[in-house]
Amino acid sequence: MSVTAARGFTAAGVTAGIKASGRPDLALVVNEGPDAHAAGVFTSNKFTAAPVQWSRDAVRNGRLAAVVLNSGGANACTGSAGLADAQKMAEWTGAEVGCAAGDVAVCSTGLIGVRLPMDPVLTGIQLAAQDLAHTGGPSAAEAIRTTDTVAKEAVHTSPDGWTIGGMAKGAGMLAPALATMLVVVTTDAVVPPAELDAALRTATGFTFDRTDSDGCMSTNDTVLLLSSGASGVAPDPAEFSEALTAVCADLARQLLADAEGSAHDIEVRVEGAVTEADALAVARAIARSNLFKCAIFGNDPNWGRVLASAGTVQADYDPEHVDVAFNGVRVFVDGQLGADRSEVSLAAREVLVEVHLHAGDASAAIWTNDLTYDYVKENAEYST
Repeated sequence: MSVTAARGFTAAGVTAGIKASGRPDLALVVNEGPDAHAAGVFTSNKFTAAPVQWSRDAVRNGRLAAVVLNSGGANACTGSAGLADAQKMAEWTGAEVGCAAGDVAVCSTGLIGVRLPMDPVLTGIQLAAQDLAHTGGPSAAEAIRTTDTVAKEAVHTSPDGWTIGGMAKGAGMLAPALATMLVVVTTDAVVPPAELDAALRTATGFTFDRTDSDGCMSTNDTVLLLSSGASGVAPDPAEFSEALTAVCADLARQLLADAEGSAHDIEVRVEGAVTEADALAVARAIARSNLFKCAIFGNDPNWGRVLASAGTVQADYDPEHVDVAFNGVRVFVDGQLGADRSEVSLAAREVLVEVHLHAGDASAAIWTNDLTYDYVKENAEYST
């Protein structure tokens, strides 16, 4: 049940008329308490969308009572008028659910540079408030889709009696800095705001921040974590952090699997680096190479493109002692030719590319996807 799997939360997803398609386009998530603790992580894009500006301020005090989300319009690069619209969404939501506007986070997704139609938005908030239910998580997850082909949901239930539930949307512009697209995660565990913030930053750092579909960072990226405390159970902080990371990893892999037009899910794993930062830099350089991504689309284990991308990073390693493997077949070994590329099969959707630098003990992985004709077509026609 997504964000309503955790006790103390209701949600709804409705058709407000924001999208011309007539599909669901507004969601509401409400924390019934007894706690209203929260944390958030947001895009670092300089052209920060109005909802991000509002929500970043709202969550600073570690408290949120509700989240209103719309698809069909990003409310980004809309100036002071757009910020006023985000504030209105918070005020209208607060009035409907009985909380202060400052306790409402606002999330929007869609085309940049277009004002939201505020009359349908108001109608949607009113409808969603009427439809709030403890089983409303799936409808909320459905309402935040844009180019997503499926809704994304994940749940973890602890044997100790507490639960984490989450929903996400995203199928493109997946190249974040600490967050990606729109994600709302809820828990009924008793967790104070400082612990929520620390756990969320750890979780996003190991999951969403390492999911890099197309090298494009959104203006609206938001990840919110809300705690109701309704279970009455205060988990061990390390256990909670691990569970939260698992939920975020699940959602991140669902985002990647639904990446626009993709045919392969690719894990680029770099081992033997001097530092984790070196490993991440090398992995990200490979994952962001259009030549590499096109090769994988063509089922071509072109390890030359892997090495060429890795070589652009000023990491501490000796190129004469590097290994490269595709799906376990070592095609480049200790700086020399390895197995013939004909021994590699890339027919399956899952692809593992391993690079060993033989310079240290640090490792890291980035998850990406291939670059296909369908990705180009979808994004060439996105606003038309």
